[in-house]
Amino acid sequence: MDGILLINKPKDMTSRDVVNILTKLLHTKKIGHTGTLDPIATGVLVICIGKYTKLCDLLTSTYKDYIATIKLGIKTDTGDITGNIINKKDYSITKEELMSVLKSFLGESIQEVPIYSAVKVNGKKLYEYARANEKVELPKRKINITNIELLSFNKDEITFKTTVSKGTYIRALIEDICKKLNTVGTMSDLQRTKQGQFIIEDTYTLEDIENNNYKMLSIEEVLKDLEWVEIPKNLSNLVHNGAIINKIFKNDIACLTENNKIIAIYKTYDKDSKKAKPYIML
Repeated sequence: MDGILLINKPKDMTSRDVVNILTKLLHTKKIGHTGTLDPIATGVLVICIGKYTKLCDLLTSTYKDYIATIKLGIKTDTGDITGNIINKKDYSITKEELMSVLKSFLGESIQEVPIYSAVKVNGKKLYEYARANEKVELPKRKINITNIELLSFNKDEITFKTTVSKGTYIRALIEDICKKLNTVGTMSDLQRTKQGQFIIEDTYTLEDIENNNYKMLSIEEVLKDLEWVEIPKNLSNLVHNGAIINKIFKNDIACLTENNKIIAIYKTYDKDSKKAKPYIML
């Protein structure tokens, strides 16, 4: 079984839990997902099955859309409402001030990875340091936010939507937003509404899968937005063997095809290179 499956992840379940359930329902162990969602979160979880697990890294690198809700006045150790309250603070915020602060996060910035995350430092996951009450220097990442806008602001709750680059933690973004508002807050709800080209309206529930009410996407559907180039006959054997070839496509990455069937994904060998190397062999 090979394909891409779009799941609407339920709340109070890890992304790994979803994979484990699908492993049993679909009777295959070769399954991976393309971007972890917190247990509290719902929404788009892109699942790769069979040989398409090779696409996990490529699909993870896309931009993602979220709708998030902040509960003001409390801070938790986990950064979301499921954690223990470690601080409380009063707040006085106007809608105009809030909109200005949200807008200030547009563009590139450096974000500190939350302590409650699966990112590894010295071979150990950060949340393991947190649970053992051990100190560790939190890594920092460059992120990019291309859209952020206020949806509602009622009493102690703020709801906003945003489009962010790979590796952006919404919990950390919320903490930074609250700092600029001179208060504290925690994430009380999160929904991923889009990942790359995949939208929540096209997802299936686990119940749909159990009832055999779903359709998997083909690799041609998934990679339709990439550049496609038909392989010249003189390069066919080289591509099939995963060799470095002269670059025959315009962009940094492209699908190489034979008879409109994708054989491999190639990328530019290095900056300004006229050579191309295999990225994913299919």
